[in-house]
Amino acid sequence: MIPLFKVEVPAGAADRVTAVLDSGMLGHGPLVEEFERQLGERIGNPYVAALNNATSGLQLALRLAGADGEVLSTPFTFEATNWSILAGGGRITWVDVDPATLNVDLEDLAKKITPRTRAVMVVHWGGCPVDVERLARILDDAEAAHGRRPVVVEDCAQAWGATVHGRPLGRHGNLCVYSFHATKHLSCGTGGLLVLPDEESLRRARRLRFFGIERDADRVHADYDVPEWGYNFYLNEIGAAIGLSSLTVVDERIARHRANAAYYDAELAGVPGLELTARTPGLDSSFWLYPVLVEDRDAFIGKLAAAGVAASVVCRRNDAHGCVTPSAEPLPGLEAVHDRAVNIPVGWWLSDEDRAHVAHAIRSGW
Repeated sequence: MIPLFKVEVPAGAADRVTAVLDSGMLGHGPLVEEFERQLGERIGNPYVAALNNATSGLQLALRLAGADGEVLSTPFTFEATNWSILAGGGRITWVDVDPATLNVDLEDLAKKITPRTRAVMVVHWGGCPVDVERLARILDDAEAAHGRRPVVVEDCAQAWGATVHGRPLGRHGNLCVYSFHATKHLSCGTGGLLVLPDEESLRRARRLRFFGIERDADRVHADYDVPEWGYNFYLNEIGAAIGLSSLTVVDERIARHRANAAYYDAELAGVPGLELTARTPGLDSSFWLYPVLVEDRDAFIGKLAAAGVAASVVCRRNDAHGCVTPSAEPLPGLEAVHDRAVNIPVGWWLSDEDRAHVAHAIRSGW
């Protein structure tokens, strides 16, 4: 079976982890700080805080945003995105989906901003970036109209390597959260990163990821104060060791994802019953996923399975879950795509023969 996801630890990771185990320092230490330094250099923003996972990052970002009121968000995402809003006491207002990209519909978002809106959550689904520069202009108008500007939290969990007009996500003044889960382009086994806009918010985030305690506090004599309670969200040395190894191969992996996506774009164009998602100049996806829209999705998935190819919906529309029933509202864009969206393998592990087999299986019909 050609898998949709694959976990493989880069060469050298085992040696790095063994060195950590031999050092006797397993919690937050110098490898975490080195990992943060290198990540900041890659993004072009030094204000980064490594965390135990991306869900922690979303919760911490929303805490920093003061988002305990209305948060606009998309239902087309993994549940971690929106359950982080609920965990912080926020109220979700659903924004519709752009059927061309499967990302949030920015026109619908603009209509739904009110004086009660505390934050806007956008998801770069599958690695395809939302146009955050256009979003900034929408928020300029909202601030002029309502006298306050909602904070933007970007869920970049699937989008390491994606860029907006040449700039990596995390360089646009927003709170951004990356995932370093085992299946992601860049992996720590489990881990995450919160990217912040300035030094002050970085200092606060680093305190809050460790119970609100300053790392250099005098805990020997218990001579310290916690002015603001925090969490147990920090990344450990083992995760940083794996992440540093992953950094050595992530660029070539993303390049292969993009090459595979370009191959599918050419080979699957015009296939009856299948629609490709849009490609927007200046919005460069990392293609963690390769979504397509198909007629008779169950038959499509079954046909690929019979050909030895994994395909998956990946997640359910979040607004259909019982825990958010009171937030339901009409979302015609989502209705148009949700029952047709499915993802096919696009990862670095596909050989030329593998991707040709996938394309042939699809072109032969289902």
